[in-house]
Amino acid sequence: MSQRFTVTAFSKSDSGRNVSDIQGEVNQLFEGDEPTPSSSNKEVSFNTEVVVVQGDGNPKESSPFINSSDATEKSQKYDGKHMALFEEEMETSPMVSTMISSLANYSSLPQGSKEHEEEADNEEEDKKKKKPVKAPQLGTLMGVYLPCIQNIFGVILFLRMTWMVGIGGVIGSFIIVFMCCSTTMLTAISMSAIATNGVVPAGGSYYMISRSLGPEFGGAVGICFYLGTTFAGAMYILGSIELLLVYILPQAAIFKMEGLEGAEAEAAMLNNMRVYGTIVLSFMATVVFVGVKYVNKLALLFLACVILSILAVYAGVIKTAIEPPDFPVCLLGNRPLISKGFDVCAKTLESGNGTVTTKLWNVFCDSPFLNATCDEYFVNNNVSFIQGIPGVMSGILKENLFGNYLEKGDLVAKKGIATVEGPDDTLTNSNRYVLADITSFFTLLVGIYFPSVTGIMAGSNRSGDLRDAQKSIPIGTIMAITTTSIVYMSAVVLFGACIEGVVLRDKFGEGVNGNLVIGTLAWPSPWVIVIGSFFSTCGAGLQSLTGAPRLMQAISRDNVVPILRVFGHGKANGEPTWALLLTAGICEIGILIASLDAVAPILSMFFLMCYMFVNLACALQTLLRTPNWRPRFKFYHWALSFLGMSLCLSLMFICSWFYAIVAMVIAGSIYKYIEFRGAEKEWGDGIRGISLSAARYALMRLEEGPPHTKNWRPQLLVLVSTDVEQNVEQPRLLSLTNQLKAGKGLTIVGTALAGTYLENHPQAQRAEQSLRKLMETEKVKGFCQVTISSNMRDATSHLLQASGLGGLMHNTVLVSWPRNWKQADDLQTWRDFIELVRETTAAHLALLVPKNIAAFPSNGERFSEGHIDVWWIVHDGGMLMLLPFLLRQHKVWRKCKMRIFTVAQMDDNSIQMKKDLTTFLYHLRIDAEVEVVEMHDSDISAYTYEKTLVMEQRSQILKQINLTKTEREREIQSITDSSRGSIRRKNPAVVTTQLSVTEEQPGVSSKVEKPEEEVQLIHDSTSPTSPATPATPLTPASEGGAQTPGSAQVQMTWTEKADGEPAKPPGASTPEGIKDIFNMKPEWESLNQSNVRRMHTALRLNGVIVKKSSEAKLVLLNMPGPPNNRSGDENYMEFLEVLTEGLNRVLLVRGGGREVITIYS
Repeated sequence: MSQRFTVTAFSKSDSGRNVSDIQGEVNQLFEGDEPTPSSSNKEVSFNTEVVVVQGDGNPKESSPFINSSDATEKSQKYDGKHMALFEEEMETSPMVSTMISSLANYSSLPQGSKEHEEEADNEEEDKKKKKPVKAPQLGTLMGVYLPCIQNIFGVILFLRMTWMVGIGGVIGSFIIVFMCCSTTMLTAISMSAIATNGVVPAGGSYYMISRSLGPEFGGAVGICFYLGTTFAGAMYILGSIELLLVYILPQAAIFKMEGLEGAEAEAAMLNNMRVYGTIVLSFMATVVFVGVKYVNKLALLFLACVILSILAVYAGVIKTAIEPPDFPVCLLGNRPLISKGFDVCAKTLESGNGTVTTKLWNVFCDSPFLNATCDEYFVNNNVSFIQGIPGVMSGILKENLFGNYLEKGDLVAKKGIATVEGPDDTLTNSNRYVLADITSFFTLLVGIYFPSVTGIMAGSNRSGDLRDAQKSIPIGTIMAITTTSIVYMSAVVLFGACIEGVVLRDKFGEGVNGNLVIGTLAWPSPWVIVIGSFFSTCGAGLQSLTGAPRLMQAISRDNVVPILRVFGHGKANGEPTWALLLTAGICEIGILIASLDAVAPILSMFFLMCYMFVNLACALQTLLRTPNWRPRFKFYHWALSFLGMSLCLSLMFICSWFYAIVAMVIAGSIYKYIEFRGAEKEWGDGIRGISLSAARYALMRLEEGPPHTKNWRPQLLVLVSTDVEQNVEQPRLLSLTNQLKAGKGLTIVGTALAGTYLENHPQAQRAEQSLRKLMETEKVKGFCQVTISSNMRDATSHLLQASGLGGLMHNTVLVSWPRNWKQADDLQTWRDFIELVRETTAAHLALLVPKNIAAFPSNGERFSEGHIDVWWIVHDGGMLMLLPFLLRQHKVWRKCKMRIFTVAQMDDNSIQMKKDLTTFLYHLRIDAEVEVVEMHDSDISAYTYEKTLVMEQRSQILKQINLTKTEREREIQSITDSSRGSIRRKNPAVVTTQLSVTEEQPGVSSKVEKPEEEVQLIHDSTSPTSPATPATPLTPASEGGAQTPGSAQVQMTWTEKADGEPAKPPGASTPEGIKDIFNMKPEWESLNQSNVRRMHTALRLNGVIVKKSSEAKLVLLNMPGPPNNRSGDENYMEFLEVLTEGLNRVLLVRGGGREVITIYS
């Protein structure tokens, strides 16, 4: 929520204060204490004068609804048309009959305020402080460089790198390596900038992303990074099992593969991977649970294995240049043969006794004899052998430059060797040839290779252990990526230059006696690579199972994902036990997949997503120029970060569009979950900066022009009052707000306090909290605002003027009808209300005034039936049409039907009016019943005159409330004398008036005691000189003191005549009664005829509205404007009371001077 406090006046402080007092206050100001009086009496010789300049507070009178024309000039024009209440507005707000007659010329006027949809919530939560943990002070080499080297070099280098070069070719593989290494280098640059922009505690990449992009992005990407790390553990375990069962100890297989072909052999291999993978995973999880310190101690051993294995490969490459090894590969035609089934690469051998068949013959023929029936391809092609490692100087690089992608089951063949194949030659004895186990393509190679460049976060993850993290992280990470990139790129070229293509494409080394292909190149022995890679993959798996639970624990303890809260707990020493169990469970999913080639693209997605958001975070911080963005690492640029982000996104879809979409759906789901259900955090993230920039841009765009009528909706400023405890007095106002808005557009809930800001600041805070709490209860989305000023009138005016920002302004004011406005001690309330009406009119704002707001339904209520009645008396731009439509969108009013009543004068064609109005509503796409009410001319009744007389007498009384006692008595005496004299001269019957006011609460009646002098005045000004006689009430309701709910009535008591005959009420239908009443004209001659006409209109309209809409759930009608002359303000309130008397729920509506609804699309 946002709030604003405005102070326009303050009290002048005492000037005669001594120096000690002032010095004591200054000292205690910085200590946070209240100033205390000093014991020193030393006087000072200077004075302080405070000058406060204030405006006159008089609102402008120029507006569409107020004009300076003399009312008497229009009296004849509007006389008899029952429009006296609205006569001053006819130029700008024409009668409905006039408006709908020009339906064909109806146009939408692009004037007014813009519609906005902005929901914000700026509430803050304190961050949980973490206890500092002592850690070893590591430098760049041991703290960043070597951990990154260990994490980057991994299983893919040893198990899949040679196969990738053989399938994709040297050029294609080099492009893949270059793309992936460029992505990690650009990400490292962005990460270095973020890591050096302040201290990065435990949590590493998760901490950086969450604090840069906010808890939603941080939580989503953090969980993706966690899943990537967990699946990386599964990949390392599967790699170690592959090394064990294929190259180290094939006989350990539980599901034997000997003699099996095709799918059966593949299934047996996958089952072996699942069984052994589960066993190894359980063992590793136990090791991590029992003693993670041993894992850390073994890290150097595993790193040594990796480095020795790589050095052995380079040594083998150098050796091939000097002395190429003898590594024959047996070919049948151009097809390499699996070396396990034979010992000699020949069909027959010459011996002393003749020609002898070999084991190879037995493989392809049905008997060992020379006349045996053999495979056609075996008969037509010769057996030969080639050197599998011809050496770096052999020129084999030229053959391996380009790719050779294979379908699953295709033969791995040697290029450039002649072969004889029959026209109907079908592949037989397929288990004797080297075959492709999967369908390969460029994007698959990218997905399989990318995990070999991950691990660049290892240094930042240890930021808490570094002596100088801001120096070590950039240098160590970039140097590690540079080193590994050089190794990878050189390996691609060297593998292509040293190893025969058919050997490179032989994934499992079946043609080279089951050796690891990269091991055949190593010096001094292939076992160096096999053993070294086995230990390095085991170590990498242990590191993943150690790091992933800690990452999950960090996410859980941040409390951004409530459902993960349980995983923040662990053992007494802080080890994440529950997170380890979760990690092992997710890792088992990867184990059950059982294929290294299938698991690698999955973790590639999650790592790429993490890297993408690291680049995004850096780019945003740079472009937004956040004041706190001051990284020590200077070699970054937003363009590099955007390039890295684009590469990451491209690689995601290059690897697998399906996995990319799944990963994004997972991240998006986590984002929305955190947004709606997660704990709210304020981390000063970059997304808030984006929101600020976007809001500023949108506000600037709003300044370009007003919205079209089609886009207009009420942007509400809701004015509420608070009691002494700063609790909202009219909570149903916010219920009505919710029903009108349904969460759309702008809503500002404001309240005003009288006083000075310094003295009333605590009350303002309590009022703000009360507003927020009520808005949350009523589900009103918007802003709250508290304004403090010297008086309530100015404070409300400031709210009206200062609320909103730029084009994001309110266009409608919602304020409740002032309760108990007739009470003598509450005169300022109705005066403030009328001034508010004038100000909204001058500001071209629409005004909604619900009367008897306590009777309005809450958001939990439902109307199963009923009507919303609209009394369309003058055209207000369509507000009366739009509001019922908006209300009926809410479930409270959804089942209510809409009825529209309009008033026809004597010279109007009622039938044509109804047709025009029906057509108009049809074009507006609004379903409503239409009824035209005819109001015939009638004489002004005596009751109207008496009502006006009482009103004017009461107005004079109210003017004297603030006079001195002597002035008040003198004024009262003059009013009484003039009234008595008029009555004595002309009328034997007198009228005694008695005022009683009831609060605007249905079913509640309370009699308000009047001040003694006022009651005496009312009695003296209307009572006869003869003794008072028993009174007969005007209406039955006045007998018991009960009144119509929701109305403040003026009860009239008629006395008996002098001759003892009881007087009949003004509404008597007998001719005698009417004749007697009209004998009372002389005292009415002094009445203001404009007031008489207005009272006549109010009574006539009220009678028709009550007759038609007394059972309606809600009545909406045009609210007349206040008079130009402020001397008649109290009469204006009386007119509105009479107009709405007898109605339960009323919503008075004043338009803002523009069209708000249109018939056009």
